[in-house]
Amino acid sequence: MREHGVSRGVALRVFGVLQREGVAEPVPGGRWRVVRPGETLDRRPLADRVAAIIADEDLGVGAPFPSATELSNRFGVSRPTVSKALDRLEAAGLLSEARQGKQRTVRALPKRTESPES
Repeated sequence: MREHGVSRGVALRVFGVLQREGVAEPVPGGRWRVVRPGETLDRRPLADRVAAIIADEDLGVGAPFPSATELSNRFGVSRPTVSKALDRLEAAGLLSEARQGKQRTVRALPKRTESPES
């Protein structure tokens, strides 16, 4: 608002237009984020999306897990944000502890939430 010399109301109307055009979306805390072209919006918490990698990529116990940098690039979020999600998965027993120079591995498979198909 300061940079462009506009009121809060004008800024909110602009963000509303950007949201309707699919270019931006509101995020918790009163902020907005850019929606990348072709990006499909996944509203699940980051820890859930990161945990889904285990099933999506058919990783087994002991398999190497992608690095925080790789996950940061994949999900378009900062490394500290990815680190928090990884810490949650480590606390849940799904991933091994992060250590300097040692790749994180899968310790357990996440429980399936959907019902089994017959």
